[in-house]
Amino acid sequence: MIKDLTTYLGTKNFLFSKFDKIEPKQLNSRKKIDIYSSTDIKKHFISIFIINSKSRFLIKNAKEIIELQNRLVLFEGHNFKKNIIIIQSPLCSKAKQYLKENRWIVYDDFM
Repeated sequence: MIKDLTTYLGTKNFLFSKFDKIEPKQLNSRKKIDIYSSTDIKKHFISIFIINSKSRFLIKNAKEIIELQNRLVLFEGHNFKKNIIIIQSPLCSKAKQYLKENRWIVYDDFM
């Protein structure tokens, strides 16, 4: 999965030097998502969230992801320069707009 992810993000001009998987349980969450804390070659910290569900991703879900990202900041002890979310389910346009307004990079074309 990590190899596919780095290859995919490489096509989006992201190159990583460090890649760590964070379990949602470590952030006191029961969500079924993949969370990665990474560092690119310019030493910028980047958080990556991968959502894979059958139900539609709504604005409510976007708010939950932003809250989860805030917990990740506290867990890791530093802020992230970029936040990337990769959604593999139907995406509500309002949720996508909400994430972009909160400075998230949204991709919904992963595999």
